[in-house]
Amino acid sequence: MSGTAPAPEHGWTAALRRRLVAALPPEKLLPDTQPAYMASWVYVFGVLTVSSLVVVLVSGGLLALKGPAWWHVSSVGKYVNSLHLWSVELFMFVLVLHLWAKFFMAAWRGRRALTWVTGAIAFLTSIGTAFSGYLVQQNFDSQWISDQAKDGMNAVGIGAFWNVLDFGQMLMWHIVLFPLGLCLLSGWHVLLVRMRGIVPPIDALTPGPDRAPSGQEGRA
Repeated sequence: MSGTAPAPEHGWTAALRRRLVAALPPEKLLPDTQPAYMASWVYVFGVLTVSSLVVVLVSGGLLALKGPAWWHVSSVGKYVNSLHLWSVELFMFVLVLHLWAKFFMAAWRGRRALTWVTGAIAFLTSIGTAFSGYLVQQNFDSQWISDQAKDGMNAVGIGAFWNVLDFGQMLMWHIVLFPLGLCLLSGWHVLLVRMRGIVPPIDALTPGPDRAPSGQEGRA
């Protein structure tokens, strides 16, 4: 057994690793206990939001790979198309419930403003993703919607860059750019929740910031 002390770590990779471990230690990234007030429907809606987003991405990827002829004609394609639609409906429903519940809980307390902001921007991004989906259906419904939306885009001066009549451009926004932004924002939001914890109930505040009353800490 050698008594030689390990050499100090140098370089930007070691410095970056130390900062990442300090900012997000394993016990925060994968905790085995949570405050008792986490046992709430508010957080069930958050988990349902992430779960339905996974179904949306998988079903949407299948639709993009197979193309309009598959999702309009094939029975399997129609099923996946319906699964995509209803998973989006569920995603938007539980997302709005989670958002409104966190708003009335003042979830930005205790240095959690960025957590709140990333969730709100993810909600706005999901609206853009959903509306661009109406434009790539390749049926009379999408033709009518895109024709009406064109006037709105021109009225606000972005019609030259956001051409809702261009199927290729709208498909790129719907299956790549908007989903990529939504996934990055959602991942950032979850990481911030892990780093800064969930917000305690308003009436649970004690003289210290965000300290729950004694006895309310426990396994969720």
